[in-house]
Amino acid sequence: MTTGVRRRMGVEERRQQLIGVALELFSRRSPDEVSIDEIASAAGISRPLVYHYFPGKLSLYEAALKRAAEDLAGRFVEPAEGPLGARLLRVMARFFDFVDEHGPGFSALMRGGPAVGSSTTNALIDSVRQAAYEQIIRHLRIAEPPARLELVVRSWISLAESTALIWLDGRRIPREELQAQLVHDLAALLAVSAAYDEEMAALVRRVLKDEPADGPFGDLVARLISLAS
Repeated sequence: MTTGVRRRMGVEERRQQLIGVALELFSRRSPDEVSIDEIASAAGISRPLVYHYFPGKLSLYEAALKRAAEDLAGRFVEPAEGPLGARLLRVMARFFDFVDEHGPGFSALMRGGPAVGSSTTNALIDSVRQAAYEQIIRHLRIAEPPARLELVVRSWISLAESTALIWLDGRRIPREELQAQLVHDLAALLAVSAAYDEEMAALVRRVLKDEPADGPFGDLVARLISLAS
């Protein structure tokens, strides 16, 4: 018989392992409910060893949050090819994949968790929102967004956040419907803004010109027409 020998991890490797373990636990329960003892047990190490790599639960939470924020920001990256509506649908599908996978952690972050209010947490949340904003502006092919467009896109990002949080409380609406609805919401916000500003109107005309009749934006137009008939 041979006896297995546990491989000794380097400092950075162990830190990354603990972050991964914490993220996995935070994905199932709110970070407030997860103890250092649970994290240590899941990682197969002692409680004091966790404190060797992280001064406390807050620092571990912030490190886990940083990795999650980078992951979430990456969900908005999409090749700028093809109709805008189809691209946004794929982005929303990946966004809801993240929300679905990290429900309690996502909810704790947005509603209140152990690090809420800290400068690190606020900066990470803002970095995700800014990454999402920049990606949407990129998809709209606008070099210098006018004030109305910035207002629309940032409002829509807040709407996506709040929609995801409400959906997590019971998942009473099929997520595929919400994904499509959020794409429609952006189109509607753009259209309302276009009614007040010619620059926005030109943008909406350009976007709709490239959209197929059977795409998400065409579907929205058809639904609105049916309401008016």
